[in-house]
Amino acid sequence: MRTSAKALCTSLLLKTRAQAEFSQWSELPWASLLGPMNIGNDHDWVLQFASTDRAEDNQAMSYGYVHFHVAHMLGQEVCTGIETAWYAHTGHMAQVSRMQNQMKLVGASACASAQHHYVVETDPEAGWDDEIYRWYNEEHMPGLSKVPGCVLAQRMLNLDHTPRSFACYDLTSADVMGGPPWLAVRSTAWSDVCRPHFTNTLRTRFPYTVTQTSFQNL
Repeated sequence: MRTSAKALCTSLLLKTRAQAEFSQWSELPWASLLGPMNIGNDHDWVLQFASTDRAEDNQAMSYGYVHFHVAHMLGQEVCTGIETAWYAHTGHMAQVSRMQNQMKLVGASACASAQHHYVVETDPEAGWDDEIYRWYNEEHMPGLSKVPGCVLAQRMLNLDHTPRSFACYDLTSADVMGGPPWLAVRSTAWSDVCRPHFTNTLRTRFPYTVTQTSFQNL
């Protein structure tokens, strides 16, 4: 359930059960959607979009992000405004959440182009939040960020919807996830302790992702 209170967030996330294109995301009227929040300058954010025709449940899925360079206090009205604009533009329903960055690590292949986007969303089992987040921060995410082919690794907290824990990785290709360096990080003793205590877990591989740092639709 989305809270009505303002919250400090570093990104906005749109989820829609449809295969879409980055152009549909970038063509939204961002000046009017974000302008009232005093973040209407296109230097203040980065747009990212990822899409697949078959997610884990065999349905199409697209995720759109607005990543802010500086964290902003935002209320729920900015989320509902984007949901309304997306439906008017595409005819598809969407859920928009405010996200708060917990960790952001430049990957071993930071200078390469990201072609693949991988997301793991979960709710830690009751009483396991501290241990799982410590595992993410101290071992899992630093380890995966050092794997060749990882461009960027991030962990965020979803402030409005479940699953709350949101880890995502920008990769040069899907093959990175099947290589020995990636699998070695996933197969540690600490991983074996933490992973059984994931609940409400959703893993999504997006073979298509685009990031745009500036645009001209203002």
